[in-house]
Amino acid sequence: MERRRGPADWAPGFVILSVIWGSSFALIKVAIEAGVAPLWVALWRCLFGLAALGAVCAARRVPVPRGTRMWAHAIVVAALLNSVPFALFSYAETRVSSVVAGVWNATTPLTTLLFAVAVIPGERPTYRRAMGLVTGFCGVLLVLGIWRGLDGGTPAGSLACLGATACYGAGFTYTRRFFAGGAESAVALSALQILCATAELALVAPVVAGPPSWPGPGAAVALAVLGAVGTGLAYIINLGVIRAAGPTVASTVTYLTPLWSTLLGAVLLAEPLGWNTLAGGLLIVAGVIVARSPGRGPAAVSAPGSREPRGSGVRARG
Repeated sequence: MERRRGPADWAPGFVILSVIWGSSFALIKVAIEAGVAPLWVALWRCLFGLAALGAVCAARRVPVPRGTRMWAHAIVVAALLNSVPFALFSYAETRVSSVVAGVWNATTPLTTLLFAVAVIPGERPTYRRAMGLVTGFCGVLLVLGIWRGLDGGTPAGSLACLGATACYGAGFTYTRRFFAGGAESAVALSALQILCATAELALVAPVVAGPPSWPGPGAAVALAVLGAVGTGLAYIINLGVIRAAGPTVASTVTYLTPLWSTLLGAVLLAEPLGWNTLAGGLLIVAGVIVARSPGRGPAAVSAPGSREPRGSGVRARG
């Protein structure tokens, strides 16, 4: 049984985690505006994250799992939680602001709930969950600005964000059912997952986007921080919060990341804040809160480290 500790033990890590994941959208925007192709943003992110997680595994002498079945599951999880959504969010930020991308990320628990109800035994739709989904969906339509139609760049970027969060929802559900139930170390599974994602993107990026080019020191630093901190260190911090506070408390970091992405996008990148973005974001977060039934909300599904010390601590964001 997990030992619960006081907020003083986990609150600092919780806040740091929300800042890291909330800032990832601004870091992506910096790289995109410097001319880095979306696929290369995703690849560099995974490569730097792999370097950080590999260093942790080496320091702790944690072996990477070798089973063929585990590797096969890791390939699927990496595609759903890393390579595809990372590329989609990077592409989306060629069309929308980091503020909008951060708001879209808040739909992840809702897409996770949809997949969990459909796939995982014991996850059943309830009136509260249905109301949460309806509320969240209204928020989605509000952010999308559906009254303006679906023509033009902004809807294309928003739909790419929605596709990324759908991948997250499917990936978290798949992780819970097939990838997070063994005795392997969470850090080892995280490293294996990011290794597979790096390999997947390395096969695709040079063919689709061409060879990489030097984006300049600012974008290079942004990519290094995005990968090593946002796709490496953040997973380890998340694991510590789960151990100290439990998965339910840890999962509520989802509610704070859009706030940080909005603040950082507006302050550092001077991105505009549309009324529909703010109002839609509030509806999305409200929908997530309503949809969470006590002890079994979508957050429990979307925290593949909740069976600590077993399972994966990866919670890909942005």
